[in-house]
Amino acid sequence: MKEALTDGLYGLGWGAVKSLPEPAARALGRGIADLAWRRRGKGVRRLESNLARVVPGASPAELRELSRAGMRSYLRYWMESFRLPSWSKDRIRGGFAPADVRYLTEGLAAGRGVILALPHMGNYDLAGAWVTTKLATPFTTVAERLKPETLYDRFVAYRESLGMEVLPHTGGAAFGTLARRLRAGGLVCLVADRDLSASGVEVDFFGEKTRMPAGPAMLAQQTGALLLPVTLWYDDTPVMRGRVHPPIPVPDDGDRARRTRVMTQALADAYASGIAEHPRDWHMLQRLWLADLPPRPPTPATPTPPAVAETWVEVPGPSATPPPGAPAGEPESGAAAAESPAEKPAAESPAPEPPAEQPDAGEAAAGRRGARRRGTESP
Repeated sequence: MKEALTDGLYGLGWGAVKSLPEPAARALGRGIADLAWRRRGKGVRRLESNLARVVPGASPAELRELSRAGMRSYLRYWMESFRLPSWSKDRIRGGFAPADVRYLTEGLAAGRGVILALPHMGNYDLAGAWVTTKLATPFTTVAERLKPETLYDRFVAYRESLGMEVLPHTGGAAFGTLARRLRAGGLVCLVADRDLSASGVEVDFFGEKTRMPAGPAMLAQQTGALLLPVTLWYDDTPVMRGRVHPPIPVPDDGDRARRTRVMTQALADAYASGIAEHPRDWHMLQRLWLADLPPRPPTPATPTPPAVAETWVEVPGPSATPPPGAPAGEPESGAAAAESPAEKPAAESPAPEPPAEQPDAGEAAAGRRGARRRGTESP
C-alpha cells in the first residue's frame, strides 16, 4: 500500500506540477519548502547539522536561515525536475550556464572518455539535459533500484526521455558497461559524494572523516578517461550556474588502492570548494560524516564490490521532503535507509579490485525493462 502511494505521489508530481504556470509552480515549491522547514523534521535537522560543518562560524540563527534557503533550493530542484520533460530545447539550452565547460568539450573532442562526478548540488537532471541538448552528447549513468518497480521504471523513463542511458545500480554489474562506454570515448555522469559502506574510500571533508565512492577514480584508472568534478548552484535568476573543475590526474606512483584514495580525496576537495561557496545548494539531508553514525559491533570483513556512485536518481532520503501531495508525516520517513547495516562504519579495507566486466549486464537490464513496458517479457 505504501509503495503504491509513493508511486502515485510521484506520478502526481510529474503530471500536475508540469501543467502549472511557472509562477504557480515556484510558489508551490517555496510553500512546501517553508512548511517542511517550520516543522523541523529529521531531514531539516540533519541538513542544519551538515551545514554546521560547512559554515563552522555560523550562529544558530544563521544556520536556521541557511537551512531555510537550503530547503527552498531543494524544492526548486523538485519543481524543475517535474517540469523538465515539458521544457523546450531552447529553454533547456538557456537554463544552465556552466563555467570552464572547455574541460569537458576538449576531452570529448580528443576522443578520451570523460567522467563527470558531482555532489548533491543544484539540479543535475537539468545539467544532464543541457549536455544532451546543448552539446548534443548522450551519456550513461546509474540509478538506484527503487520500490515499487513501477517507480523505478518511472524514473528511468524520465531520464531516458532526457537523453540519458540509465543502468541499474546493483552490485558491480554496471562497472563493466560504464568502462566500455568510456573506452569508446563516451561520457559517464555520476553523483558521487556519499558511500558509507565498507567499500567507500575514507576522505577528509570539511575537517572530518567520511566515505565517498571509489567508482569514479577506479574507472578513470582502468580506462584512461578524464575525471572532472562538477559543482552546481542557483542564484536569483531562472538560470542554474555551474563549474567544471580541472581534471583530476592519476598519480604516477603507488598501488591501485593508494591511487584511488588520492584521487577520491581530490574529488572531495573540489566538492568542498563548491559547497563552501554555495552551501544552500548542497542538498544533503542524510547522515554523511562517520562521526554521526551510530556505533556498530565489528563484523568479519567480506568482499564488497566498489560503489560506482551513490546514484544519479535523487529521491527523498531519510526525512527528505517528498514531492507535492505527500502526507504530512512523510518527511520523517525513510530513516532506516541511512541506518541500514551496509551504511554503518565497518572495518577499513583497501580499495577492492574493480569487478570483472560483464559484457551485457547493462544492455540486458535495459532490454528487460523495455520488454516489461511492452508486455513482451516471457515469464
